[in-house]
Amino acid sequence: MLSPFITALVFLINTLFGIYILLLMLRFLLQWMRLPFRNDPMLRLLLRLTNPPLQFLYKFIPAWRDLDFAIIVFMLGLKMLELSLIISLYGQSILITSLFLLSVAELLSLLIYIFIFAIIIQVILSWIARDTYNPLANILYHLTEPLLRLVPRGISPMQGIDFSPLIVILVLQLADILVVGLLRELAS
Repeated sequence: MLSPFITALVFLINTLFGIYILLLMLRFLLQWMRLPFRNDPMLRLLLRLTNPPLQFLYKFIPAWRDLDFAIIVFMLGLKMLELSLIISLYGQSILITSLFLLSVAELLSLLIYIFIFAIIIQVILSWIARDTYNPLANILYHLTEPLLRLVPRGISPMQGIDFSPLIVILVLQLADILVVGLLRELAS
């Protein structure tokens, strides 16, 4: 049985690392989608919160094409540190290759769930506020449009309901089960 102190410490580590890794992942995705950060106050805040450690890493880790490798390396390092802290609190050890694979699996799962929740929020916003300009809706549109565009246009809306978000969510969920599940299995 675990002590409440260890449980609270694991919760705190998961929360703090999880929030910051989520912010880094959002920054990575929005940069990859080439969304301008100067126009939106939410995006400027995201930039300000994630910029300090990345400015140091940019000196050593260059970007390649549209991929910001400094963010990828930093997220992977933070996830590996988080998992190793939690595993050590439980009094266990893990091989570095298993830790690496588990970290990659967790980051891929986070990426998939960011897209799933972005699609769900975008669908709900489309029902509620259709004609008003909403900066969050603009961000969500830029984030999810490349995925939604992959669904064949031959699937026409039935009774005015577009099923492409549902299809994309199902494919993303399958990817989480198959790809992330396989990586987790390889890590163990």
